[in-house]
Amino acid sequence: MAKGNISSTAEIGFEQQIWAAADILRGNMDAAEYKHVVLGLIFLKYISDTFEQRHQWLLEHDPDEAEDKDAYTMENVFFVPPEARWGVIAGAAHTEEIGTIIDDAMRAIEKENKQLKDILPKSYARTELDKRRLGNVVDLFTNIKMIEHGSEKDILGRTYEYCLAKFAEQEGKRAGEFYTPACVVKTLVEVLQPFKGRVYDPCCGSGGMFVQSADFVKAHRGRINDISIFGQDSNPTTRKMALMNLAIRGIEANLGTHNADTFYHDLHKTQQMDFILANPPFNLSNWNDGSLNDDPRWKYGLPPASNANYAWLQHMISHLAPNGKMGVVLANGSLTSETSGEGQIRKKIIEADLVEGIVAMPTSLFFTTTIPVSLWFLNRNKKQKGKTLFVDARNLGTMVNRRLRDLTDADISKIAETFQAFDAGTIEDVKGFCAAVTTEEIAKQGYVLAPGRYVGIEDTEDDGEPFEEKMARLTGELSEMFQRSHELEAEIRTRLGAIGFDLEVV
Repeated sequence: MAKGNISSTAEIGFEQQIWAAADILRGNMDAAEYKHVVLGLIFLKYISDTFEQRHQWLLEHDPDEAEDKDAYTMENVFFVPPEARWGVIAGAAHTEEIGTIIDDAMRAIEKENKQLKDILPKSYARTELDKRRLGNVVDLFTNIKMIEHGSEKDILGRTYEYCLAKFAEQEGKRAGEFYTPACVVKTLVEVLQPFKGRVYDPCCGSGGMFVQSADFVKAHRGRINDISIFGQDSNPTTRKMALMNLAIRGIEANLGTHNADTFYHDLHKTQQMDFILANPPFNLSNWNDGSLNDDPRWKYGLPPASNANYAWLQHMISHLAPNGKMGVVLANGSLTSETSGEGQIRKKIIEADLVEGIVAMPTSLFFTTTIPVSLWFLNRNKKQKGKTLFVDARNLGTMVNRRLRDLTDADISKIAETFQAFDAGTIEDVKGFCAAVTTEEIAKQGYVLAPGRYVGIEDTEDDGEPFEEKMARLTGELSEMFQRSHELEAEIRTRLGAIGFDLEVV
């Protein structure tokens, strides 16, 4: 999780302890493998803790009900049978059977809780997994008292998200299937403000969009039951991660009965959504084998099989309720592309007055790609008819290390407040940052949606130095740099020659 979205040192210290578990366990395993092992243990510990809390209460107040499954399910607590309880696992931490005991515990929990069927990982007994390391991780979980760090549900939920972020960082490009940076998700959520209604993500990954939506509702004192969550994902393992992520937070979701390709098997085909948030795969090719050519979703034109950007957009538009809103992360090429009819599709979407705003995002936000991205915000019922807000946020954010940037809460608020002002009709254009633009103006620009085309360049302050003097000074400095460069080049050649190497000029 990015620094700008972490609330206190104490909390991140706890999350880092859990992340240390991954380092202990890792050994020679790569991130893609050990991710599922550690996340599965976080989930198992969550189930055990919440069960144990309810179990102790029943022992004190109604001992006859302590082993009655209904006494747990009525409180939305997963029932954990005796052989799967954490005490059993902790007691076997340093035996050769620990992997088998954990796998059996997962199966027993799934058997007692039908909603978890085929979701939990059961690969701890495999020979490649070092049982000594696994026992050390179990010890770490056993010794951490979750209750000391606040609500178990909240802290384990944050830990799950934190570990997802760290695994994404470790996996690099492969992480795109399951993780969207928290600051990007939060920006979508803060602009859309999904207080009430149906929330949908057709490529939901590990469920980050849903988690942030639920957190937004709670933060604004709304009722979590006022939103209904729908989604799907084509990757079966990623779908399981999402279900665990949501279960830890007590969030009910309809992710369909199985994993499925959204284009070929839409699991929510008849549903109209109030809010759609998504980060679909960038520039996905070969998504259509031709059998989808006549699909009614392509109201604004058939997207090219070589790039699914406008297929994702139109799929989501087809699911928007009459007052529905959506926020989507897309590669910047979608703002200007004319390839294979994409320009005409974009033109028709703009002329339908669906595009409420475009935000050009900073580089280096993603672990997975250096491709520059933008956020598209579409609205079936815009308050500012015939206008689109453009925001150039490329200069926002802070580098948290040499290759990763994060948007702070202040950056996200700045973007969200700009949309709120646009919505209220009180927006003032800020050169280099934002501009409210009519559809007619967009048409004059060839229906290009790149924010830089409309917001202009920020004015720079005049430093008072006359142009001729400034140029004389700068050219003088440049001349000195060139001279120094020649001196260094000569020195390098001399040193290489001294050890028998000649540097040839190509």
